[in-house]
Amino acid sequence: MNITTEEKKEIFSKYGKTDADTGSPEAQIALFTERINRLTDHLKSHKKDHSTRLGLLKLVGKRRRLLNYLMKKDIEGYRKLIQQLGIRK
Repeated sequence: MNITTEEKKEIFSKYGKTDADTGSPEAQIALFTERINRLTDHLKSHKKDHSTRLGLLKLVGKRRRLLNYLMKKDIEGYRKLIQQLGIRK
């Protein structure tokens, strides 16, 4: 369920501005999306895991706030990112 270091590096190199870019909104949103997808799969088989559900809702809120920030700062980057990740508002 956890994301390995290699997977994180791959996400950051794909969505970040550089390979070591871990702080850009695009890289953070991509990482949150991967974690959300994994938690969603976990909750499909463990329906009564309420602590994981709470963590999932917090991650969704964080991603939403970062997406709003990115939309205000760089609308073209926002559109490109949601298309790459397959998420929509």
